[in-house]
Amino acid sequence: MAETALHSSRAVDRFLNVVERAGNSLPHPTSLFASMALLILLASAVGSWLGLAVLHPATGAEVKVMNLLSIEGIHRILNGLVTNFTSFAPLGTVLVALIGIGVAEASGFIGASMRLLVLSAPARLLTPIVVFAGVMSNMASEIGYVLLVPLAGLIYLAAGRHPLVGVAAAFAGVSGGYSANLLLGTIDPLLAGLTQEAARIITPSYSVSPAASYYFMLVSTALVTIIGTFVTSKIVEPRVGPWKGERKAEDAISEISPAEKRGLKFALIAALVIIAIVLVGIIPEAGYLRQIGTGSVLHSPLLSGIVAFICLGGIVLGVAYGAGAGTIKNDRDAIKGMDQQMATMGGYLVLVFFCAQFVAFFNWSNLGLVFAVHGAELLKASGLPQIPLFLSFILLTAAVNLAMGSASAKWALMAPIFVPMFMLLGYPPETTVTAYRVGDSVTNIISPMMSYFALIIAFIQRYEPKAGMGTVIALMIPYSIAFLIGWSVLFVAWLLLGLPMGPGSPVSLPTG
Repeated sequence: MAETALHSSRAVDRFLNVVERAGNSLPHPTSLFASMALLILLASAVGSWLGLAVLHPATGAEVKVMNLLSIEGIHRILNGLVTNFTSFAPLGTVLVALIGIGVAEASGFIGASMRLLVLSAPARLLTPIVVFAGVMSNMASEIGYVLLVPLAGLIYLAAGRHPLVGVAAAFAGVSGGYSANLLLGTIDPLLAGLTQEAARIITPSYSVSPAASYYFMLVSTALVTIIGTFVTSKIVEPRVGPWKGERKAEDAISEISPAEKRGLKFALIAALVIIAIVLVGIIPEAGYLRQIGTGSVLHSPLLSGIVAFICLGGIVLGVAYGAGAGTIKNDRDAIKGMDQQMATMGGYLVLVFFCAQFVAFFNWSNLGLVFAVHGAELLKASGLPQIPLFLSFILLTAAVNLAMGSASAKWALMAPIFVPMFMLLGYPPETTVTAYRVGDSVTNIISPMMSYFALIIAFIQRYEPKAGMGTVIALMIPYSIAFLIGWSVLFVAWLLLGLPMGPGSPVSLPTG
C-alpha cells in the first residue's frame, strides 16, 4: 500500500514538473500577454472575415466579432491604450493598498506581528488558518489578494517553511474558494441582481435574494478549508520542499524584543481606536459609514471602500508601531516605507500594461461572448438529465472562466441563457447561480484571465525570480482539480437530498 502511494505521489510530481517546465518554457509573462494581445487582434480579424456572430441573450440583438485591425478598431486601440492601463481594476487597488502596507512593513510591524503569530499558534493549524482566512477575505473583495497572499508567504518563512507554500495556500482560499463564505459579501447582491433580471425573462415578478446560495456557501467554507489544507500538506509542500533561499528562516523566527513589544502595544491601541471608529459608523441605523439613503451595511463604504481602509489602516498601525518601537522617528521614515514598496512594483506595472491591453482587446472583439453563447447552445441541445446537466454546466463555467475572468461580467452574459433555460426545465434560478459559482471559483487559480493573476506571479517572483506562468499553474492546479471534484460532489449531494440553496430558495419549479 505504501509503495503504491509513493508511486502515485511520484507520478503527480512528474506531471506537475512537466506542467511547470512547459509553462515556464513560454516567454516572459509580459511578452506572453503582449503576444496574446496580438493574437486576439488577428483572431478578431479572422472571426470578422468569417462572419462569426451570435444573438445577445439579453437583448436579442446580433453581436458580431469586431475586427480590431480595421480602421475603426485601430482608432479604438489608439484611443484606449492609456485608459486600458489606468482603468485596469487591480492596478489602483494594489498600488493604493501597498502604500499603507509599505509603511506597516518598513516600520517592522508586519514582521513582528507575523513572528508573534508563528510563535503563539500551533504549527499544525497554520495551513487551515491561512486557507480559512483566504476564504473569509472574499467578504471584503480584493483584500485577500493584496494583503493576505503576500503576508502568508512571510508567515511561512517565519515558521521555517517554504514561502511559496504559504502563497499557494492563501491564493487557494482567496481565489479557489471565491464563492464560499460564512457571511455575505459584495459579490452576493451583484450576482443575485443579474440572476433576478434573467429569471424575469420567464417570470416578470420573480425575486432573487442576495442570500440565495447562503446555506450551500456556508457549508462550502468548511469543504474548501479541508480540501485546501489536504492539498497543501500532501501535494504542494512535499513537492516544493524546504526553503533554501537567501533569507534564512531562523532570522525571521527570533523572539520578540522589548522594543517590538512596546511597538505592538502601541499598534494594538491604534487598532482598537480604528475598530471603535468603524463600529460607531456602522452599528447605529444612521451611522456615517452606512450607505446613504438605504442605511445598508452590505453596500456601505466599509465594504466598497475596503482598499482605502487597508491603506489608511496600514499607515496608522505602521506609524503607531514605529513610534513605540523607535523605527519611525519622523515623516521621512514613513514616506521612505511607501517609496520602498512602490519600488518593488516596477515589473508588475509593466506586466499589467500588457495584461490590460489583452483583456480590453478580448472584450472589444466580442470573441468571449461568441464562445459563451455557442457553448451554452451545445449544452442546451444535449438533453441531459438534472445531475449530468448541472455537472456539465459547472464544467462549462469552469472552462469559460479560463477565457473570461470577471465573475459578474461572465454571469451577465451567461445568466440570460441558462437561468431561463433551467427554469423551463423546473430548476430554480437559485440552483443555477449556485452551480455557476462553483464552476466560476475552481479555475480562478489557474486562469491567466483572472484579474490578479499577474500580481500572484509578482509575489512568487519575490522568492523565485525565474518563476513564470507555468510555476503558478503547476503550483495551483492540484487545488483546482481537488476543488472541482469535491465541490461537485457536494453539489450533487445537495441536489439528491433536495436541500434549499439558501433561505427561501425553492428546490424546484412547476414546469406545466
